[in-house]
Amino acid sequence: MNFEMDFISGDTKKCLLAVSLPMLAAMFLNMAYNLVDSLWIGNLMGETAYAALTGATPLILILNSIAMGGTNGISILLSRAVGARDKKSIESIVATSLVIAVLLSGGMTILLELLLKPILTFLQTPQETYQMAYEYLSIYLIGYLAVYLYCYFTAVLRSFGNTVFQVIAMLICTILNAILDPLFISWTGFRGAAEATLLSQGLCLVFMLIYLWKKKLFAFHISAFSKKWIIPLFAKGIPAAFQQSIPAVSTSFLTSLVSSYGISAIAAYGITGKLETILFYPAMALNMVLTTVTGQCIGGKRCDRAKDYIKVSLIYGCGLLAVLSAVVVLFARPLSGLFVDSEAAAEIVRTYFLIIGIGYILNTVTNCFLGAVNGMGKPVKSLCCMILYYLIVRMPLAWLLSFLGFGLNGIWTAVLVSHIVAAAAACLIGNLELKGQERILSGEGRIK
Repeated sequence: MNFEMDFISGDTKKCLLAVSLPMLAAMFLNMAYNLVDSLWIGNLMGETAYAALTGATPLILILNSIAMGGTNGISILLSRAVGARDKKSIESIVATSLVIAVLLSGGMTILLELLLKPILTFLQTPQETYQMAYEYLSIYLIGYLAVYLYCYFTAVLRSFGNTVFQVIAMLICTILNAILDPLFISWTGFRGAAEATLLSQGLCLVFMLIYLWKKKLFAFHISAFSKKWIIPLFAKGIPAAFQQSIPAVSTSFLTSLVSSYGISAIAAYGITGKLETILFYPAMALNMVLTTVTGQCIGGKRCDRAKDYIKVSLIYGCGLLAVLSAVVVLFARPLSGLFVDSEAAAEIVRTYFLIIGIGYILNTVTNCFLGAVNGMGKPVKSLCCMILYYLIVRMPLAWLLSFLGFGLNGIWTAVLVSHIVAAAAACLIGNLELKGQERILSGEGRIK
């Protein structure tokens, strides 16, 4: 069994950069992959088609978040086993979690295909975009098994400190989607974008499986399946999945609020969501990396190393987001024009980022601490923090300010307030958990 990277005894900065830079590159490639549909649909089919894609996006975000969160929960257990060099547990966790991943994603696909129309109605999808959104999602859902398994295998690789192949796989997938999208759109219209995405996702999973087969990083034996890991996997995976999906639930709610302000507002909110990926993905990458790194450090009984990684992540992450936020705020209008040629939408996008700009740096702080908390085996506490600032602060405040007549700017202000609350809560929870881990480890030392 090949242990790719030793986070416990290696140089903190070098190890963090070695694992986070490929992860960040993969995230940006994933952003480019998602932007492809938006750019082609917006430029080839216009504002109404782009609004239909925006209407389909919340469900896609929720599904992707469940996949990323649920598999990140697997990484919590697996990274600890890797840190402790427990080969038997590693093989057992991999076998058990893979079976669960296949059954779960397959079952969700069937259920969602059956409930798709009621879901779109619940999301208050406008009548003029309803059919287009339905066609896109019905095709997209067919490929959800491939999406989930891709996230699963990247989480397993990440637990061993291997994030390089994720970059290669996403690069190939992004290029394929960029080439296939205009072809399929010209052949079958709006649904062609979903068909191109479906094909590229399937090929991406194939590349991943070939790599794992050749790399032989770990062994998969169905005989290693163990019932004892089922409850721990769900105990870590469910909170992590909810943690990742809550932002998507919030986006769905805000989309329904924004839809009452017209097609231009819906299109503009879709554009802000795409541009925000530039500002969210570095924080998400650090969150996932710190889950793995902290898990290995705690598994190796080195809480001091976990603290070092958090400090370095905060410095690098906040510095990068300060630069990226400034760029997006300054160039919001021309960036909006890349998606849809609409002055009304461009003005809404510009105002959105002027109000929320500083929030992305705070979001990085939040993700660094919550990633570390996940790695310490406390995903429920991270989930509680997410519930606080999304479900208790952001959504009710956005509705209230909109209801009181503050319009779209009131909704955007609610988003900024929630980022402030989130950063404060995450700092508090993260520091308390670190002190708790130190007490536990010092107590074990005295017993010995």
